[in-house]
Order: sequence, then C-alpha cells, then structure tokens
Amino acid sequence: MAGFSRFGAVAKRLEQKFIKGNPVTERSAFSTADAVEFRIRVPESTVRVTMEIFSDATGKRKRYPMTQEKGRYSLTLDMSKLGGDRKTGLFYYKYRVQTEMGVFDMKKKERDFTETYEAADEACGDFQLLVYEKRKHPPTWLYGGVFYQIFPDRFFSAGNLPPKEDAVLCRDIKAFPEHLREKAVNNKNNVFFGGDLAGITAKLDYLESLGVTCLYLNPIFESSSNHRYNTADYSRVDSMLGTREDLQTLIDEAKKRGIGIILDGVFNHTGSDSIYFNKDANYPCIGAAQSEKSQYSSWYTFTKYPTKYESWWGIETLPRVKSDDPTYRHFLFGRNGIVRRYTRMGIAGWRLDVADELSDAFLAELSSTVRQEKADAVVVGEVWEDATNKISYGLRKQYFNGRELDSVMNYPVQKAVIAYLSKGDFAFLRSTLESIYSHYPPEAANALMNLLGSHDTERILTMLGDQEVEKLPYEKRAGYRMSAASRKRALARLRLAVCIQMSVPGIPMIYYGDEAGMEGHKDPFCRLPFPWGSEDRALTEFYRKVVKARRSETVFREGSFSFVYADADVLCYERRDGGEKVVVVLNRGSDEYEIKTAEVGKDVITGAQGKTFSLKGQSFIWIHLPDASDYNAFVKIPKSRDRK
Repeated sequence: MAGFSRFGAVAKRLEQKFIKGNPVTERSAFSTADAVEFRIRVPESTVRVTMEIFSDATGKRKRYPMTQEKGRYSLTLDMSKLGGDRKTGLFYYKYRVQTEMGVFDMKKKERDFTETYEAADEACGDFQLLVYEKRKHPPTWLYGGVFYQIFPDRFFSAGNLPPKEDAVLCRDIKAFPEHLREKAVNNKNNVFFGGDLAGITAKLDYLESLGVTCLYLNPIFESSSNHRYNTADYSRVDSMLGTREDLQTLIDEAKKRGIGIILDGVFNHTGSDSIYFNKDANYPCIGAAQSEKSQYSSWYTFTKYPTKYESWWGIETLPRVKSDDPTYRHFLFGRNGIVRRYTRMGIAGWRLDVADELSDAFLAELSSTVRQEKADAVVVGEVWEDATNKISYGLRKQYFNGRELDSVMNYPVQKAVIAYLSKGDFAFLRSTLESIYSHYPPEAANALMNLLGSHDTERILTMLGDQEVEKLPYEKRAGYRMSAASRKRALARLRLAVCIQMSVPGIPMIYYGDEAGMEGHKDPFCRLPFPWGSEDRALTEFYRKVVKARRSETVFREGSFSFVYADADVLCYERRDGGEKVVVVLNRGSDEYEIKTAEVGKDVITGAQGKTFSLKGQSFIWIHLPDASDYNAFVKIPKSRDRK
C-alpha cells in the first residue's frame, strides 16, 4: 500500500482473508464454491483463539478453534457448509481471544471500520459474512458501462401523439413550470410534456455520444398519470408514449449502438383505475372493486368491500397486489406472461420498483423467469439501504443469495457522497464505502446502479448547491433557480461527485438532464422537461470526457476496490485489476498538491504522462500505474511559488 507521510501511517488490518492463497481486499461476501482462510494477528500473550459464527437464519452459533502459525492464528472454512442444507445465508462472527491478561473479543469500530479488542460478551459477532450462489451467466455485458435514466414523458417529443382525456399538455419548456405551482392540481399527475418512445429513439445518437450503454426507463405501460406508477394495463404501451412497435424500434435501434434497455417493473401495486381493479368503471371488464367474483379479486386485500382495501402507503389510487397470489404470479410469469412477453422483445432486464415490498419467493420466480428468456439479463431492485442485511416487514431479505436480484440502486453511497462534498463528513463516506463494497458480492458490486439523483430525489445540483428552496412555499418552488454563486459552488461539487460516481465499483447512472445542468427540488420539480437547446454544454462535455476515460480503463469493470485515505479535504482510493491500478485522488479543498510516482504514470482523463502530477483545489485525478508502483505523500504547493 502506498505510504502517506503527510497523513501518518495507514492503520493495518488485524484480520485478513484469502481464497486459495490469494489475499482478498476487505470482502465479507463469498460464494458457496469458495474456501476462505481467515487470519488474524493477536497479542503475544495469546494462548487460544476461537472463531464464533452466528447464523442469522437459524439463530445457531458455531465455534471453531483456530490454529497458531508463525505469530498468527488461522482457520479455513468451506463456505458451502456454513449454512447446512440452506447453503446460502447471512452470518455474523467474531474472534474470542484468550490471553494471559483475560478473555477478549475482536470487533469492529463502527465509524472507522478498523478492529478493536473489547471485554468478552455473549452478544453475536459484528463482522458480517454473506454466502451466496454464483450465477452461471451474470450480466457481465453491463460491467464498466453507464446507465442513463429517462422519465419518458419529460425527455423528448417526436411523435406529436394526441393527449388523453383530462391530460394537460404543455410542449413549451419555459412555460412548463407554471403548471406545477398548485399542489392540489399537481397531485392529479395529469400534466404532460409529450415525451414519447420515438423521441428517445431520435436521441440515441446523443446518448451514444455520452458513452451510455444501458437505458433505464421509468414505467411505459398504460396509465392515467404522467409518472405511470399506477399501471392500468401491463399488456399495452401507454398511447401517449407510442405503440408496441415503437418500443420494438427503440430496442432494436438502441441495440445497434450497443445500448440495452431495462424497463421499470411496478409489480407491488396497480392503479385503482385499471382493468384489474377498475374502481372508476372506465374499463369494460369486471374489476376487483366491482365484484368479489372478478378474476382479479384474489390479487387484492379488502378490509371492507369494496371501499376499504390495502394500498401502497395508504394511497387509495395505488391498491397493493398480493405478490404471492398464484393467479397473479401466473399472469406475470406464465408461458405468455407479462415479464416473458417484454423480455422476449429484447429488453436487457428489469428495474423493480419497491423491491422490499415483494416477497423473496416472488423475486426468485421473477429472476428465474427473466433468465429463462435471456440468460444474462439483469434484475436491479429499488433498495435504499444496505441490501445484504435489509429487514422489511420483520423479515430479513435474501436479495443476494444468487437467486433473486443481480444488484440494487446504490442510495447509501449517494447519501455519503453528498454529505462529504457538502459538509466534509469524511468518516461517514469512508464507513459507507467500506461497508457497502465489503458486504456486497463482487458481481452485485460490479452491477450497482450508482446514482447521484433520480426521479425520487432532488436534482443533484440542487442538493449540492442550495437547500434554501426547502424554505420556500410549494407554489414558488416550480420556477426557482439558485443564485449564480450557489450554482457555481454546486457545479464544482458536481464534478467531484461525478469523479466518485464514475470510479467506484458499479455502473454510474446519469439521471436525464443532470449532464445538462438541470436543477429542481423533490417530485415534481425534479421531473421537468430536458432543456434541449439550453443545455450547459461545458458540463455535458465534462460528462463525455469522464465517461470516455472511465470506459477506457479495464479496472473500472471488475477491479477490486481498496480505501487509502480521507479527511475533510482529500479522498484517495485505488482500483486494481490484472497487474494494473488506477489511483483516484480527489481534492475537496482549495490548496494545491503535488503527487510523485515511483514509475511513469498516466493521467487517465487528459492522457498526460510523467512522475509528477498537480492536483488543484476542487479537482480530481485518476492516475494509471503498474500495481506494484508506489506514490508518495501529497505535498502542498505554497501559494507564493513562482509558476513561471
């Protein structure tokens, strides 16, 4: 590891892990095919060490004596046998260390992720261990790529399709915010810009120029709202977006450019105004709200028929579906079910809305169905927390057992990045980066949807630059824009955020318009139309340059991640693969530093080569080096230095 004399020595780990003799960089997720050797360094007075492993699923604790060898203790475990018949599972472990001074437990410090010794107790261990099954055909086509999220109505209009009844249509970008000023009116979600699937197809060349490799589309199925999360008919593309043929054209044209399409699967609830529920009797079929003998009645839970029923977060227009109902599962996963039908069209996978509200059995059957149609399709879940130990409705989720999700949306790192760049909270960033990338299986980490903002959050520029908008009344938020000074600060921080987003494990996801400099508070103000013709072209070009640099480096596909250092101004970590590494250094402060390398390195962004690199204030650098090559401490450049 590189030395940092300016910062002091980096603390060495007391614990190390190996697979078949090869060191593993801070991983705590292993496949059932792995045999893992655990090694620890202990005080000289140690006389015995026992590893205690607690099964989260069974509640059973097992104790394994460790073997002393050359001043350390070690133990090799076959991961497939830890869970017994279950094979996979979540475990917690600790080391019970008996010394001449007493008995102690080796545990983790919560904030800085290093180990410590504490008085022995009977609590279960706090080192986490996840055992999972490897997929035969993981979505490796996705690794090293770039996601781009599109809210279909707000991207680009090409077809001039007629609006639905009761829809408020506004194709004028400048006039659009006026329609969002009244909260009561906007709650109807009937304000449309007119974006359509043909419009996305028309902009594929633009997306290709950004380096995009996969489009994530918010819902496209028939619905009465602009967000379309209240599905009316899964079998039909919404008429304001186009037709099934338009979708097929988009899929085919995107594929020609090396771009996959993933659809938003909203399977936890439907719309009350749908062919399935039909509360408003707008469809000719008999819905669950019209008759208890409806073919769809078993999908829903009524507490007082037909007026009281279970809905998502109590929103009556979103009646919740019983995801384990056999007829519903057949509707989705049967021989000609909805999921198979769209996957056969050639989509690359699915993003699952509110995945934590769908049962493990449902997620397993969905993933199995998708993989039967396309072996390397990707299934990504909307999960806002650490997905390896998530508890939902009192149950521990099994997302990463190898049979459910390929990966999730990376909200934990998003929150930590914003906290670091806005407030300098480096301890939170470090603990989040190290916990997420140690807890997640490598395959899940490589496919993480690394977002800075989405349709469910404020625009990233707004989050980084100006929270004054939160103090404004609702009606003034629609057209609010931050001051020139706030925007300048936000843009500087955004470039640093993009540095992290593009260089940590996973797939960076650009929310449409972020690269154009869009601002906006939470829904609906983060969903304004793309400002075609008024983009921040310098910012767009910055995105192009960084994406190009990212895609040129193989370490960003499946390379390991190792944390080096962080304080309120400087962040440093490394990505390694195949005897090469990229050192990522970010300078959040205003001072300028100099970095010297033992061998000739290359600035990945600019292509400049040498042994000395300058890092100005509020900037970053990616330095490509041979893995064994060292680099020195950052040397602060005096502001008075003659630069001639």
